[in-house]
Amino acid sequence: MTRLEAIEADITTLAVDVIVNAANTSLMGGGGVDGAIHRAGGPDIRKDCMAIVERDGPLPTGRAVITKAGKMPAGHVVHTVGPVWGTVGEQEAVALLASCYRSSLDLARDASAASIAFPNISTGIYHFPKPLAAETAIKAVSAWVDDDPVTLESVTFVCFDRENLVLYRDLLRV
Repeated sequence: MTRLEAIEADITTLAVDVIVNAANTSLMGGGGVDGAIHRAGGPDIRKDCMAIVERDGPLPTGRAVITKAGKMPAGHVVHTVGPVWGTVGEQEAVALLASCYRSSLDLARDASAASIAFPNISTGIYHFPKPLAAETAIKAVSAWVDDDPVTLESVTFVCFDRENLVLYRDLLRV
């Protein structure tokens, strides 16, 4: 049975099979968790991302790709592009955010991962409301785990602030 948990930590320091990056469509790094992952992982991540963009073009919102983790203790990085709040309607934004989680989990499974750690996708500079983002994340991950209960041992929601941590822990207790 897959364990779901929420912690407050620096995702770049976790020794899990896969960490997820809240990327932008260019995959070239940016602010927030995206910039932190690119800095911590070093040039190998940027090189892998450049090759993906050269081959496939910018990564669409809701989709995901996987690269090496470079200098970080994780095995791989899954890069996914969350929706920017207000650019599409609420239902579509929720569907796109849920797709980020499902696509990331699919890639983790394909990489034979037993553990994955997610940041709070789209809740920083993309301004997705934190309560709705937490609810969407937990619903999407829980549904995926229900469909595939043996692949992953653990899913960790890595919160960047106390507000997100409280939201996730409250929802995980339900």
